[in-house]
Amino acid sequence: MRPLVLLVNPSSGGGRALKLLPRVEAVLDERRVPFRVVRTRSMEHGVAKALAAVEADELPVVVSGDGMLGAIGGAMAGAETPLGIVPAGRGNDLTRVLGIPTDPVEATEVILAGHSRTIDIGEANGRRFVGIASVGFDSDANRIANESRLRGNLVYAYAALRALVAWKPARFTIAIGEERTRVEGYSVVVANSSAYGGGMYVAPDAQLDDGEFDVVTIEKVGKLRFVSNLPKVFKGTHVHNDEVHVVRASRLSLSASRPFAVYADGEHLTDLPADLRVIPHALRVLVPATA
Repeated sequence: MRPLVLLVNPSSGGGRALKLLPRVEAVLDERRVPFRVVRTRSMEHGVAKALAAVEADELPVVVSGDGMLGAIGGAMAGAETPLGIVPAGRGNDLTRVLGIPTDPVEATEVILAGHSRTIDIGEANGRRFVGIASVGFDSDANRIANESRLRGNLVYAYAALRALVAWKPARFTIAIGEERTRVEGYSVVVANSSAYGGGMYVAPDAQLDDGEFDVVTIEKVGKLRFVSNLPKVFKGTHVHNDEVHVVRASRLSLSASRPFAVYADGEHLTDLPADLRVIPHALRVLVPATA
């Protein structure tokens, strides 16, 4: 086991990362694994420290949520060094899909076991992400969630209801190769992974290593019907509704009738219009042996 660099985001999960850190340190001390701790000051600082660890033949371990994980994972694309993860955010959606335990001791044991798998990385306007990029209604809900002081998964349900009050349908244009599709509705979701928003399986069949996005569109329906269908997203059964459509693509372009921010891994990544592509088998992640 090469030395570990624990990249701890102090603000992640409302301070959860710092609370979990002593339990991670205790496991490493008990197992006599060399490590050092870096408290990240920003996304850019975290990325720089992760890349420096790779250059020094150390193993980066992200102790944070999906945002920092997406930034560091995207920057490490193509590296031979795997990435370790201790979930410490509000959503922890990528780790949920990868099967990494939320308990910090169990997550640390996964890292020490050394089993890895290779996953795809997404890119939007040259900015990389690991999970799901989305626009439209999701843009408003993500902004509200990030501004909220609420903790836990309830923040996403709260944000969705707040966003719905002011929502007006938008027109989206999706270009895949020579084919252009126009959709009026709520959201366009470009999914490298299957879950976002603290356990919403918006793209239940998306695979992290198939070289394609699952592109999910949610067309115009009444607000009452839309909100009544929200619980289905946690099971992934919403895709059977008439207003929900799924196609697969490795590249696409996306625009809309009004400005929207593109959110990915819970963070503002770029803005529309956006060109998106998959970078296949780009990142090695340490996962449970059964994953």
